[in-house]
Amino acid sequence: MKLYNSYSQKIEELKPIKENHISMYVCGPTVYNYPHIGNARPIVVFDTLKKALEVQGYDVTFVSNYTDVDDKIINTAIENNVSEKEITDKYIKAYNEVRLGLHADLPDVSPRVTETMDKIIDFIAKLIEKGAAYQVDGDVYFRIESDPTYGELSHQNMEDLVVGARIDENSKKENPLDFTLWKATDKGIQWDSPWSKGRPGWHTECVVMIQDVFKTDLIDIHGGGLDLKFPHHENEIAQCQACNHTKLANTWVHNGMINIDGTKMSKSLGNVRWAKDLIAQFGGNVVRWVMISVQYRALMNLSDEVFDAAIKELNKIQNAYKQACLQLELENVTQNDELEPGLWNTFIDALNDDLNTPNAITTILDTVKQINQNVRKRPLDTQLLMKLVNTLEKELYVLGIEFDRLKMTQEDKDMYMNWRKAVKEKNYEVADQYRTTLQEKGII
Repeated sequence: MKLYNSYSQKIEELKPIKENHISMYVCGPTVYNYPHIGNARPIVVFDTLKKALEVQGYDVTFVSNYTDVDDKIINTAIENNVSEKEITDKYIKAYNEVRLGLHADLPDVSPRVTETMDKIIDFIAKLIEKGAAYQVDGDVYFRIESDPTYGELSHQNMEDLVVGARIDENSKKENPLDFTLWKATDKGIQWDSPWSKGRPGWHTECVVMIQDVFKTDLIDIHGGGLDLKFPHHENEIAQCQACNHTKLANTWVHNGMINIDGTKMSKSLGNVRWAKDLIAQFGGNVVRWVMISVQYRALMNLSDEVFDAAIKELNKIQNAYKQACLQLELENVTQNDELEPGLWNTFIDALNDDLNTPNAITTILDTVKQINQNVRKRPLDTQLLMKLVNTLEKELYVLGIEFDRLKMTQEDKDMYMNWRKAVKEKNYEVADQYRTTLQEKGII
């Protein structure tokens, strides 16, 4: 597996820290609203990466957090006159429903910030002790200058950041780039700390959760959307460098953003598309297919035409799959797990090339083409057809596309043969009756 490492800006071979095991952390959502389609893209990207690794024999520990304390959460709770936990529980449930609706596996561990508070406070205290952080009037800030490598992930130098960044004036800070580790506040949910009653800053939370879950300060893959690269991921690295002298992850993977009809998605433009609505409208297969039809690092544009194209391609695949399964059922072929090696290896090679899902889809369409050719051959090569079906199923599994495999009872098989016989004998009234029943059963 080779992946583009945002840190080095190169495609590099993935070399696990621990043999045959991959530790992967993906920044999860701040849960104050329903997930929009942009939130769904990392769900699909990193679930696909996880499955691609697993089918090649890797044991993947996949962790994704929930940020369940934030100003937006507090404000939403106040507006609705409920507790922050009621808000976060509601939207964590909604986020998991979207994840499952997109046929993605739930993470192995889903830490919440509120459940990690003691460790977050301890970590901030450690940064202060090392001189990498300082407190002023109950607030704690990270001292950017304590990390001489700051800016290496986003590939910006300190001087340009100071000049060009839009940073609120804060006379308490030693440097305008210093970021908040602990915020003194009397609004919303709070915790006691050595500095004040308050809550943590966003950037310190993920570092602590990674170290808490994985019991290490260096993991294989850290992922998230491109919008998190700076300042969030940059600030994560800075803290880990200051505290542990590591960059937190060997490989940093960022997925591209999503436009709607060629325009950036934003609330002000009123073009935000909720993931749950698109799944309800098109189904998980179609939404997921749209997501994987573009290489994960590229900008994605959603439009009616894109969804229409996905529907047509999936129908083509499903029809071929159904016809092949029908033939195997009629021939009473015993199911096995043999694959067509040429197609499968080509498929895996595409995914190992920086998760090139468009090329992987091309292989799926080649598999479908071979299935269609072999379904029509007589005599039927049932062993080859079985290999092609198994290959297609496994390819679709990795890309998160789910079709039910056709299963027929003996009664179904007899009915199908009687239908074909009636058609051959031009007994169309009887044939139509059989056909209606077979259609109702989803057999044809």
